[in-house]
Amino acid sequence: MTDTGTVRPSNEDNFLIDPALGLVAVADGMGGHESGEIASADALTSLAQFLHASTDADGDGMPANFRPSPFDPDSTDPDGMASEAALAAMVTLHDAVEFANQRMYQTNLANRRGDGGGMGTTLTGLWQPAPGSPLLVFHVGDSRLYRYRAGRLTQLTRDQTMYQEAIEAGATEHLPPRNLLLQALGPSCDTHPDLGIEAVQAGDLYLLCSDGLYGATSDERIAAVLAGASVERLGECCKELIATALQDGSRDNVTAVLLQCD
Repeated sequence: MTDTGTVRPSNEDNFLIDPALGLVAVADGMGGHESGEIASADALTSLAQFLHASTDADGDGMPANFRPSPFDPDSTDPDGMASEAALAAMVTLHDAVEFANQRMYQTNLANRRGDGGGMGTTLTGLWQPAPGSPLLVFHVGDSRLYRYRAGRLTQLTRDQTMYQEAIEAGATEHLPPRNLLLQALGPSCDTHPDLGIEAVQAGDLYLLCSDGLYGATSDERIAAVLAGASVERLGECCKELIATALQDGSRDNVTAVLLQCD
C-alpha cells in the first residue's frame, strides 16, 4: 500500500509485486513531483524487464550491451541456492539495477540534465530467482528493508545518506539533513547497489518501505504493528503501518509492502 500523506501534493513513491519473477521492490522518486513519479515507476519497470529477460536465453527485447547473465532456475540444491547459481543470480541482479540506472541517466542527459541533476529514485527490494532459494537483496538510497522474525525486528539495509555516514563516523552535532542521499538511480552514470543474500525461515515477515514510514516512526512502533501480522492480515497491517506513520507526524509519501514466507 502507498499513500500520498497529508502534506505533499502528489505521490512520488511506487512499488512492484511480481509473483512470476519472485520480485518485490519499492522506489521513492525525486526531482519534482512529476519527475519523481516517473523516476520511481520507470526504475521498477526497467528492473522487472531486465529480470524477465534473464530467463530468456536470447534476451529478446534487450539492448545488445545489456544482455542478462544466464541463470538456471533449476540449479538449486536441498540446502539452498548452489554457489555457482547464486553468483550468476547476483550478477544478473546487479546488471538489472545498472540497466535501470543507465536508462534513467540517459533520459536525464537527453533532457540536458548532467551529472547530479535530473530525476532520480531510490530502489530497494527482494528477488527470489527460483522457488525455495534464498532471497537476494538489492538496495540503492534510503528506502529500507526490515525482517521481523521470532518477535524481533531487524533492519537489513543501510541508509545510503550523509546523515548515516556522519553517525557512523561518530558525529553527534551539526549533523546533515537525513534526506541527503549518497546514491540514487538516475543522476549519475555509475551506481553501486548494496547486494546481499537472506536465508528464509518459515514465518519470516519482510517489510519494504519508503522513508515516509520510518522517518517519524520508531522501530518499536513498527514492530508492534508487525506483531499482529498474519497472511490473512497483511493488507490490514499495511494500512496500520501507514496510519501509524501519519499519526506520528510523517510529512512525506508513505509506502509499506509486506511479504510473509510460508
